Amino acid sequence: MAIKKSDLYSSLWASCDQLRGGMDASQYKDYVLFMLFIKYITDKYADSDDFAPPVVIPPGASFKDMIALKGKSDIGDKINTQIIGPLVNANARLSKSDFPDFNDPNKLGEGKDMVEKLSNLISIFQKPELDFSKNRAEHDDILGDAYEYLMRHFATESGKSKGQFYTPSEVSRIIAKVIGISPENAKGSTTAYDPTCGSGSLLLKVAAEAGKHITLEGQEKDVTTAGLARMNMILHDFPTANILSGNTLAAPKFKDGEQLRTYDYVVANPPFSDKTWSTGLTPSDDAYQRFVWGEPPAKQGDYAYLLHIIRSLKANGKAACILPHGVLFRGNAEAVIRQQLVRSGYLKGIIGLPANLFYGTGIPACILVIDKENATARKGVFMIDASKGFIKDGNKNRLREQDIHKIVDTFTRQADVSRYARMVPFDEIADPKNDFNLNLPRYIDSSEPEDIQDINGHLNGGIPERDLDALADYWQVLPGVRVALFSPRLEESAAKQSNQPSPSGRGQGEGTEINVLLYSDSPHPNPLQQERERPGYAQLTLPLAEVKPAIFGHAEFTAFNTQATERFQGWRDATTPLLTGFGKDSHPKALIETIAEDLLNTFKPAPLLDAYDIYQHLMDYWAETLQDDCYLISADGWVAQPTRIVETDKKGKTKDKGWACDLIPKPYIVARYFADEQAGIEAKQAELEAATASLAELEEEHGGEDAVFSGYDKINKAEVSSRIKEIQMAERLLGSMSRVNADDGEINEIEVLQRWLKLSADEAALKKQLKEAEAALDQLAYDKYRTLSEAEIKTLVIADKWMAHLSAAVHGELDRVSQTLTGRIRELAERYATPLPQLEDEVAALAARVDEHLKKMGFAV
Repeated sequence: MAIKKSDLYSSLWASCDQLRGGMDASQYKDYVLFMLFIKYITDKYADSDDFAPPVVIPPGASFKDMIALKGKSDIGDKINTQIIGPLVNANARLSKSDFPDFNDPNKLGEGKDMVEKLSNLISIFQKPELDFSKNRAEHDDILGDAYEYLMRHFATESGKSKGQFYTPSEVSRIIAKVIGISPENAKGSTTAYDPTCGSGSLLLKVAAEAGKHITLEGQEKDVTTAGLARMNMILHDFPTANILSGNTLAAPKFKDGEQLRTYDYVVANPPFSDKTWSTGLTPSDDAYQRFVWGEPPAKQGDYAYLLHIIRSLKANGKAACILPHGVLFRGNAEAVIRQQLVRSGYLKGIIGLPANLFYGTGIPACILVIDKENATARKGVFMIDASKGFIKDGNKNRLREQDIHKIVDTFTRQADVSRYARMVPFDEIADPKNDFNLNLPRYIDSSEPEDIQDINGHLNGGIPERDLDALADYWQVLPGVRVALFSPRLEESAAKQSNQPSPSGRGQGEGTEINVLLYSDSPHPNPLQQERERPGYAQLTLPLAEVKPAIFGHAEFTAFNTQATERFQGWRDATTPLLTGFGKDSHPKALIETIAEDLLNTFKPAPLLDAYDIYQHLMDYWAETLQDDCYLISADGWVAQPTRIVETDKKGKTKDKGWACDLIPKPYIVARYFADEQAGIEAKQAELEAATASLAELEEEHGGEDAVFSGYDKINKAEVSSRIKEIQMAERLLGSMSRVNADDGEINEIEVLQRWLKLSADEAALKKQLKEAEAALDQLAYDKYRTLSEAEIKTLVIADKWMAHLSAAVHGELDRVSQTLTGRIRELAERYATPLPQLEDEVAALAARVDEHLKKMGFAV
C-alpha cells in the first residue's frame, strides 16, 4: 500500500528535524540531502544494466553499504572513505567538495553521539516508502518533489542570508513560464543557463516547462551549494546537467573560446545588491564587453548580473531575472544603464512581486523579462504590479496558485488590466516627467479607489447614485435588482412634514435608525411624500433586513445562480471521464494541469465570479486531498482497503486504535450505503443529549446551599443510592416525621434522588445503546470495503468525495456574490440613514429630556 505523498514529506522532515539537535539548519541540510541522494542513486543505478549509466556506483559505495556501517564506532570516517571517496572517483561530474564531512565532531558530536546520530539518519532513509527503484512518470517523481520540500523547509529554518540557496518554487515557475519555453518550441539542442544557480531549482523549472531533456548549464559561487545543485539535477533525472563552481562575474566558466557562451534561455536570482560584485574584476577593462552601457555602482551589483545575462543571450534569446525594486528607480550610474536598457528594446516586461517572498531578505523584488527577439519593433514595456496577490505562510509571504496563473496569463496576453497591468509606451517612459524611471506606481495605480463620503448625502439624506453606479458589474447582470431595491430620493422637506412611523414600528423621537423616507412599505406613498425628486440620490425601498432575501430570491439572481451551476456541471461532465480513466501509473501532475485549466476557462466568461478564485479552490483541494488520492491511485490503482491504526507506546506495547482508509474515508461509505443506520445513531445521540441535559438540569436545580445535592463531593450512583438507604432507614426508625411534606412547598429529597437515579440509568442505557450501534455501523462499513467493485470505488471517490467538495466551493463563491453586494448596500444605507438635521433634532430632543429629568431631581439647568 502506497504512502500518501504529503505524509511522506512531513514524516521525512519531522524525522530529520528531530535528529538535527543544535546543528544549524543551513549545515544540517547537507547531510540530509546527501542521504536522499545516495538512496536515490542506489535504487536507480546500483543494479543498472545500462552500458554507461549516468551515475556509476562502485562496489561497496551504495546506500546498502551505508546500512552495514550503522552502530560502528568509525561510521563517519567509513562514510567519507568507503562511500563518498569512491563515488567521486568514479563520476567526473561529482566533486569531494560537493559533500559534507561525515566525520566532523564539531557538527555531529563525538564518539557515541556521532554514531547514534548518523545511524539514526541512515534509518530514516531505510523506510520502505522511500523506494525509488520504480521511477515515476517524468516530472512526477516523488523524490524530486521531496528534495524541493526539504530544501524549502531548510531555507525557512536557515534564517537571513543563509537561505539564499533556494528560490521559492512559485517564483521559479513564473520565470520558467514567462520566458516562453514550451514542448512546442524546445528541442534537445535547446540551451538554458543560470549564472547564479544556487541549488538549481530555477533551471529545473525551465526544463519542466520545456518537457524535454534540454541542455542545462549553471555556475554557483558557493562550493557546497553547487554540490546541492549537482545532486538536485541527478535526483530530477538530469544527470548530464553541467554545474560548475566559481564567481560568474569575475571568472565565468562557460565560454566559447574567449567569448561568453550564449544561450536560448537565461534565468537567474542573483544575490540582491551584491556589494562585492567587482571583486577580482576590472569593469572598465572587462574582457567580455559586458559593461558598454555603463559601470554599475561599486556597492550595488544588480545591474552587473543583468548585463552579464544580456551578454549571455543569443540574438533571439530570452531571459528573466529577479532583482530588488531599486533597479527600477535608483539614479546616477544605474539610471544611465536603465535608459540604455529601455532604448535597446530588450526589456519586454517588468513584474512587481509582493514583499517578503524570499528567504534571504524581506524586501520586495521584481522580475525583469528580457527578449532580444523583435527588440527593434518593440513599442513599450509591459508592466504588472502583482504586489498585492499573496497569502501569509508563517513568517513569509507566498504566492498562491491563482496569483501565479494570473501573472502568467496576463503577461502572455500582454493585455491591460485595470489597477494590475498595462503596456507602457516608450514615449511615456522617456517623457521628462518620468525620465526613464520604471517604478511601477508611476504607471499603474494598484491602490483601491477611495470610498468618498458625500457631504450632501450626510446633510440631506439619500444614497449617492455615484456609489450605486460603482456597482455596475452587478447591475449589468442584475438590473432588476437595482430597480427593486432603490427609488429616487425625495426632497428633505418631505421628511420634515412627515410624522409617519418607520417600518421598524418606531416613530420620530424614538431613536429611529433610518429616516422614514429611506424606504416605504406601501406601494402608494403618503401624499406628503409626493415631493420633488432629488437628482443624484436614491433611497432603499425595503428595510435593511429584507435586502439580502430580496437579492437572493430575485429571478435574476436565481438565473445567475443557475447559469453558474450549469457551468460547473458542464465542467464536471467533461472532467469525470478523465478522472475515471485515471489509473495505475498515470500522471497526477498532468491530470491536475488539464482539469484545472479547463475549470479556469469554464468560469472566465462567467460574470461577477472571479475565475481565479474558483481555480484556487481546486488547487487548494489538490494540495489538501486530491494530490494524495491521485498518487495513491497512480501507485496502487483504484483500490480502497482499510488499514488498522496500531500505536506503539514507549514500552513497546501496541494498541489497536481502529481503522482508516485514505482514499475513501468511512463517512463516504456510511453516507452512501448506511444512511438509515446513521440516522438511527443520530436520533439516539439526540436522546442521549436530552437525557444528559435533564440530569444536569436536575443537579443544577437542587445543587445550591442546603439543597439536596449540596453535601456531595461527587454526584454518582453509589453516593445517591447510599443516601436513599439512609433516608429509608431513618423513616423506618422515626416514622413519617423525617419525610418532608411536599404540600408545604418543601422539596421531597428521596423523590429527587430517585429521579436522579432514573435519569442516570436512562443516560447509561442510551450510552450503551449508542456505543453498540456505532460499533455495529463501524463493522458494517469496514466489511463493505471488501465488496466494493472498481466502479463503486470510482463513484465514491469522484462523485461523493471530489466533486461534492468542489461543488460546495463553487456555491460558496455564489453566496459570496450576494453577501458582497448586500454588505455594500448595507454600508451605504447605514452611512446616509440619518441626515444631519435629523441628528440635530434628535440630539436636541434627548437634551431636552435630560434637562427635564435633572429638574425633577432638583438640579437647576
